[in-house]
Amino acid sequence: MRKIRVGLIGFGISGQVFHAPVMRSVAELELVCVTARKADQQLLLKERYPHTKIALSADEIFADETIDLVVIATSNEMHYPFAKRALETGKHVVVEKPFTNSVEQADELIALAKEKKLILAPYHNLRFNSDYRTVEKIIQSGRLGRIVNLESRFDRFRNYLRPNAWREENLAGSGIFYDLGPHLIDQTLQLFGKPNAIFADLAVQRDHAKTIDNFDCILYYDNLRVSLKGSMLAKEPTPRYRIFGINGNFVKYGIDPQEALLREGKFPDEDPNWGKEDPSLYGKLNIMEEGKDIEEIIPSEIGSYPDFYQNVADTILGKADLIASAEQARDVIKIIELSYKSQLERRVIPVESQLIAY
Repeated sequence: MRKIRVGLIGFGISGQVFHAPVMRSVAELELVCVTARKADQQLLLKERYPHTKIALSADEIFADETIDLVVIATSNEMHYPFAKRALETGKHVVVEKPFTNSVEQADELIALAKEKKLILAPYHNLRFNSDYRTVEKIIQSGRLGRIVNLESRFDRFRNYLRPNAWREENLAGSGIFYDLGPHLIDQTLQLFGKPNAIFADLAVQRDHAKTIDNFDCILYYDNLRVSLKGSMLAKEPTPRYRIFGINGNFVKYGIDPQEALLREGKFPDEDPNWGKEDPSLYGKLNIMEEGKDIEEIIPSEIGSYPDFYQNVADTILGKADLIASAEQARDVIKIIELSYKSQLERRVIPVESQLIAY
């Protein structure tokens, strides 16, 4: 079997946690080169991936004609220029979220990938979370009846500013909305398609903070409201999802276990129980069904980040279509741009025909 040779640009938290160990689980992928300028990154690479070459710059990966796929796991402002360079040198590309910092950049990359007949995929890995897969299954089952409200939160607690962190600076693509918002928006578009309009309240709440650290967005559909929220000051756990239907509710606390395991240095291909949630985190369905009140604990679906990279490999080999497409990621960025417009003008903004994948 011919291996797809992969170059990874960026070996910070994103590269170390969400990409390199996940790719290792896909037989068709071979991680051959990783950029690592810091000594601790180089030591970790030698320890965990001893056969992988260390590059001191992205230029070494772009110049390597044997590399088929480039994965970009850098700070947000480098997603667009590095993706463009990779495509121009004839390589398929995976880009960490947010896909780009603007719709204009996204449109340019999509056109270039089509021109070059190359795969361009956003790393919307939270579609492969156990919690989201469970929500998707519950909605599709129809047991809640017509959905009237969905609340989705992605919270953290850090009441101080992290020193020397680019996400804490007032830069394009920084802040919690560009960091966590793309996941929630992407999931909403997958579940319900294009909204009619959006209203957003984006705030800076922590002392001395320079960029958005709290967001509250409402996406309006014909007979449905979706509320997306995130905060850096949520110390008490909040429900990850709350779904309100004509027949009742579904409430889910806790998050998929994969990130925590990856941060511990675990590999998906070494754990037969990978992606299984602890039963204490299972969601609760509370509905009226056939005239009876029913409360039911719903076992969570199994999460699997390797499924993302397996799909990318299969698409490059001509055996599948991308599950997460660049066009879909572009529409996520459009919703973010409309949210900032809503914040600036303090009004509900029509979405109209501004999305292209839905």
